Amino acid sequence: MAATAAAATAAVLRLGFGTPGRVLRLPLRPATTYRSRFFQGAAARPRREDPATAAPTAVDSSRGESRESSEKLASLWGDILENKRYRDKEAAILKDIEPIRMLTKKILHSERYMDGERLTDEDEKAVVENLLVYHPHSEDKIGCGIDCIMVDRHPRFRNSRCLFVVRTDGVFIDFSYQKCLREYIRMKYPASAERFIRENFKRA
Repeated sequence: MAATAAAATAAVLRLGFGTPGRVLRLPLRPATTYRSRFFQGAAARPRREDPATAAPTAVDSSRGESRESSEKLASLWGDILENKRYRDKEAAILKDIEPIRMLTKKILHSERYMDGERLTDEDEKAVVENLLVYHPHSEDKIGCGIDCIMVDRHPRFRNSRCLFVVRTDGVFIDFSYQKCLREYIRMKYPASAERFIRENFKRA
């Protein structure tokens, strides 16, 4: 027991160099002391955070806002380009249909023709080739054949004038030049038609 107690309180270390026989005595401490210091040191060291669970920093937030801003800017620029392409197409459609539309308005809203008067051969040819053949129900309108095209009062709206197909069997039937134009635009400009019609025609 005495030898054990002595070993517990001091250690004798004999050096293999320097003065022969020199003895260095070091105090021994209980193992619990070293364990305590180890755990204190471990607790004092900062823990490494898991990137997946770490709270976003100001830099991360700034990057997220910058990315969102870039996406919005790209979307806005895309809308601008798309609108410009449409406006270019709109101008092309207007240029295409303007001659026949202006002619038809002159036929209907000027003193060029009286009520019940048939069109001249030149005007009739323009109306048939550029309007009537594009009417969604053109076959029903033409029926057995065209005798002539005339201007007269609308059968329901007496204050308005419209175009009529006078068929070879003596039947005459009205048709809307706007319906003809809308159908023509749908056929020739399908990608832009609905927006153009919505923005340029009073009745779709």
